[in-house]
Amino acid sequence: MDLVSLAQHRYTTKAFDATRKVPAATLQALLEQLRNSPSSVNSQPWHFVIAQTDQDRARIAKGTENGFAYNQAKILNASHVIVFCTRTHMPEEHLQAVLAQEACDGRFHTDQARAGQDGSRRGYVDLHRFEQKDLQHWMEKQTYLALGTLLLGAASLGVDATPMEGFDSKVLDAELGLRERGFTSLVLVSLGYRSSEDFNAGLPKSRLPAQSLFTFL
Repeated sequence: MDLVSLAQHRYTTKAFDATRKVPAATLQALLEQLRNSPSSVNSQPWHFVIAQTDQDRARIAKGTENGFAYNQAKILNASHVIVFCTRTHMPEEHLQAVLAQEACDGRFHTDQARAGQDGSRRGYVDLHRFEQKDLQHWMEKQTYLALGTLLLGAASLGVDATPMEGFDSKVLDAELGLRERGFTSLVLVSLGYRSSEDFNAGLPKSRLPAQSLFTFL
């Protein structure tokens, strides 16, 4: 299926078949897509927590107990749930780790190129930290790029997905010990296969027409 067809046919699953599991090889392919997601100046300000077992998913579902109960079944009946986490700050050790990995992967042919990349990334981080004062929001936007990568990737592999912001991040952060590690939960994605009771599967997709969305100069 081509990319346009994938975009036209993927949708947000409302009910999962709890008896069907995503194969390990398929999950690994999706995680590799996540690892290769784009981010501004390759900042990669994210972390992903994967819940695979019934017990794991029950821990994630604790974040839906107060006011978000409508999302519990989408978590508990899914095959896997991925918690998309964003850094709460941009520490020096992370900047150094990203630079070292780029060097290891052969991205720099000279010391000048390495210094240039390091300076550019730090420039953007400092711009959002000090001038625009929106570093957290900037890092969250990078994490949403990874979300888009996963959703289209899941569709390409025949896996159904449900992105969810309806959960208590404070509760989930505490359950997973995220803030102590310098992260906070941003969005959840349940993965699996749709149930025959999923009403949304049979509804036509609805988007605004192209003429109202695109302006050609």
